[in-house]
Amino acid sequence: MKPSDVGFGRFFLRLTACHTVTYMVVGFAAFVIMDYSTQFSAECSIMKPTDTPIVALGPALQVFRGLLFAVVLYPFRRVFLDEERGWLKLWGLFMGLAILGTSGPAPGSFEGMVFLRTPVVDQIVGLWEVVLQTLLASSLVVAWHRHPSRAWAVVLYGLWAVTVMMSLAGDVLPRPEGLS
Repeated sequence: MKPSDVGFGRFFLRLTACHTVTYMVVGFAAFVIMDYSTQFSAECSIMKPTDTPIVALGPALQVFRGLLFAVVLYPFRRVFLDEERGWLKLWGLFMGLAILGTSGPAPGSFEGMVFLRTPVVDQIVGLWEVVLQTLLASSLVVAWHRHPSRAWAVVLYGLWAVTVMMSLAGDVLPRPEGLS
């Protein structure tokens, strides 16, 4: 059986788990390295402050991005699940369509470099987060489909569940007095 013979449901679940886990891990690293708390609380920031409840829900909400990715990528899954260097082809799709070639002026995209006031150097420096996250997610998705095992499922679905629970806890649980 070829890796691409997988049904849509399994494809969606694996893609979403890999995306969400890498989103959380790389996002947390970027949060610390890039000091997002300070950057996002600045008056001129286009981002909401990191202590805003909806921001805490970000990782849990990745299920919707996972669904979008799955719907869009499923018809083309043979290209990256069956062919040689499939992870690179999938990563190339993310790089070309979702990161560099966005239709709007997202920081780090071609449009962003042309139309945003943010210096191009600053935009390029900030790209490492999405480049690394999509590289890791692409590699994990392809590896899991090509070498399916219970270990992949236990680890990645477990980390996905923990990520979603942490995200929900950050938004839903009451905060102790004095903490915001």
